[in-house]
Order: sequence, then structure tokens, then C-alpha cells
Amino acid sequence: MDTPVIPIAAGFAAATREEWLSLAAKTLKGAAVETLAGATPDGLAIQSLYSADGAAAPLAFEPAARGGERPWDVRAIVRHGDPAGANAQILEALAGGAASVLARIDPRGETGIAVSSADDLARLLDGVMIDVAPVALDAGFLGVACARWLASAAKASPSAPLAFHLDPLSAFAAAGASPGPIEAHVDACATLGAGLAEPYPKATLFLASGGVLHEAGGAPAWELAFALAAAVAYAKALVAAGLAMREAFGRIVVGLVVDQDPLASIANLRAARILWGRMTSACGVDGLARIEARSSERTLTRADRWSNLVRLTAAGFAGAVGGADAIVLGAFTDAIGPPDPFALRMARNTQLILMQEAYLGAVADPAAGAWAFEALTADLARAAWENFTAIEAAGGLVQSLVDGLIAREVAASREALSADLVGGRIKIIGVTDFHDAEEDAVGRPPPPAPSAPPGDATLPGPDSRCPPLTPLWLEDLIR
Repeated sequence: MDTPVIPIAAGFAAATREEWLSLAAKTLKGAAVETLAGATPDGLAIQSLYSADGAAAPLAFEPAARGGERPWDVRAIVRHGDPAGANAQILEALAGGAASVLARIDPRGETGIAVSSADDLARLLDGVMIDVAPVALDAGFLGVACARWLASAAKASPSAPLAFHLDPLSAFAAAGASPGPIEAHVDACATLGAGLAEPYPKATLFLASGGVLHEAGGAPAWELAFALAAAVAYAKALVAAGLAMREAFGRIVVGLVVDQDPLASIANLRAARILWGRMTSACGVDGLARIEARSSERTLTRADRWSNLVRLTAAGFAGAVGGADAIVLGAFTDAIGPPDPFALRMARNTQLILMQEAYLGAVADPAAGAWAFEALTADLARAAWENFTAIEAAGGLVQSLVDGLIAREVAASREALSADLVGGRIKIIGVTDFHDAEEDAVGRPPPPAPSAPPGDATLPGPDSRCPPLTPLWLEDLIR
């Protein structure tokens, strides 16, 4: 049956730029229209009004595949300290609509699941059909060991689309140190990854993520540059371990963060696809980027935690419209402690509503052709490429971390964020505006005390060190 076309705009004359400006000037009560213009954290201009006049041609890229019953992967993050409790959460998440799970591992059981052996991981995944419900890992320096355990658990399912998510560079950047030379960790991950490539042809091996930079206060163009530089480092290591260049890049997932600013987050994801195409083309290969988008942790608040539901919905919207292949939304109570079943259900259902009721997956690239999105996407891609080439010129990501180049850029962005919050240019509902005093009684647990990584993550040689990219909460910058 044909769907009728309803001409909503029929009978209305097209508005001119002058008419828009006249209405804006009337609303501003004498203030200049230019006062509506702004800038991104990277200093990129956001105009008050975009139009075809003077609009540059958009940078071309191939968007993520959309359509079908599941246009993107609804990925549930699980970090319950006890493996049995985590297993129950995994099974509930999959029964409740999640398509895959992200298991955060911490043998201490403080920030993730207390898994320290193959038996522990087997118990964690008991009852999970790995070939149907993909499993992704977040294991830091324990990545090699956990990847082996996951491979063992999936040995009867060689076609399982596992996501080993090896990412020692993010762990190094966050901790400021590695148990042994960081280069040795990258090489060990690549050696294992090359060995897993053949028995698990649908698996991805590395996660090249800029999330650690975002959570420390970094700006989007540097987040993108960090992810690109990590991808190059991991691809080089995989090629050295025996994979062809095309397959090496094809086994890497790009990790980015989406937050409550849909314009910036959508542009960030679209820019990532442009940059991936340019980078792989420079390496003589092609292929689409695979992007896992995670919701921002730094933007969540303990004050008026219910407002976090709106922030997470905006983040999920941005991930879907921006073309993420998998989206991970945190719980709205994450700022005050471990989530309860209701918070976990809301994290899943938010995505399911966006997918199945808002139909956000029905169009491959909804932002295409919108001048504001196209302009910011292009500006962000150019700025990120400049930052990426600066990292490579400084000797690559490892050297840029060790020398403090990355930390200095993050510190500058963090200071700018703090100034904007204190100055009122950035507002936080429940904290700076519409503050609910009763919420102050809700405390946030202190972060776990630093401790040495598990012994089996230590590699021979001196520890590498760099200025750590310590995560922040925007709420705390103004308290």
C-alpha cells in the first residue's frame, strides 16, 4: 500500500533570510543578531543562522548502514562487582531488549566485574548465546588475559561477532603509568589479536577510543585526533604481527562519546567517518569505520539525578542520528552509585524508544544537507585532522602522551570548561539552574584508591609513565 505524502508546507511562501533576521532582532529587543553566535570547545564558530548563501560543499563520506529491525546495536554496559550478579544483569539486559553487552572487568570488583580467571569469565557468560548476543570487553591492561578467556568461552562459536576491545593506550593515558613498557603492551595485544583473527573472522580486535580524553575534559577535535592516532598505532602493531593493512584497519572499532549537545555529538560522529576514510586512504586501503558511541559520564549529576534521563536521551538521539554502529547508554544514577534494576531498564528502553517509536534508524544520515550540521562536521573534521597530524609529527600517540602534549591540550580545554561553567555560559540543570536543595543529601562514593594492576598484566621492562588524564565531573568544577 502506498503511503500518502502530506504536503505540510503547501500554501506557505518560503521564508527569506531577511525575514528570519527581522524576527530574531525583534525577539532580541535591540541586541545584535550576532550575539546568538557561539563557539565549540575547540573554538570553532557556530553561526546564529545558516543558509545556502555561502555554504561550503559538504565533505563526502559513506554513512553507516541503516534500516531493518535493528538499525544499530543496543549495547548494555554491565559492571556489577560479583560475577554471579553481573551474569544476572546480562541475562536480564538481553531479555529486555539489548542486542549485546559490554562487560567492564576489574579483578578488585570496585569499578567492574571481579573476573580474574577463565572460570570466572565462563560463569559470567553462563547462559549467554555468544553467537547471537555479541560480547564486548572493557578490561584495561588485563585485556590480553580477558581476550584469551573470552576466546576460550567462545571456542564453540567461531562465527561469534566478539568485540575484544583491546585498548592499552586508553588504560595508559588514564592511569598515567603502565605495568611494563606501554609499547610492549600494544605489541602483546597485537600478537594475540593476529592469532585470534583467523579462528574468529567476525570479531573485532582493538578499540581506538577517544573517550578517556573526553572524560578528562578534552575537546571534541582532540578526542577525534586521539582516536585516530590510537587506530594508527594499533594498525601498525597488527601489521607487524602479520595481518594485512586492510584487515588490520577492518578489525579496529572507533570509540567516541556522545553527550547532551546533539549538534556537537552528531557532527563528531559524522566527522569521524570522514577522517577514517581520509586516514585509511592515505594508508592505501578503504573500508567503513565501525563506531561505538558511549554516553558521557562527566555530564551526569548527582543533583537532580532525574535530569540525567534527559541528558542520556539526548546522547542516545545523537548516537542514532550521527550513525553509531553500537550505542552504550549509562544509567541515570551512575553519578551516585551502582544502578538498580530500574535505572538499567531505563538505559535500555531509552534506546528502544528512539529506535522503535521515534524511527531514528529509518534514515541513513538524517543530518545530511542541513547547513549547520554540514558546516560543523567539516570544521570539526579539519580541526581534528590538524590535531592528528600534530600527534603524528610529535612521534605518535605514545610519545605525545609521555611528553605531555595530550595532557597540556586537555588541561587547556578543562580550564575553558571551568571558566564557562563559573561564568554561566554553560548551564547545568539541577546544579546551576533550577537547583533542588534536597538532592544535596545524595552523596557520590569516592573513587577507589589507586593500586597496582594485577600481576599477570605486568610485562618485562621499566614502567612507562605519562601525565594522567584524570576523569572529571562537570558538576564538581563549580562546587
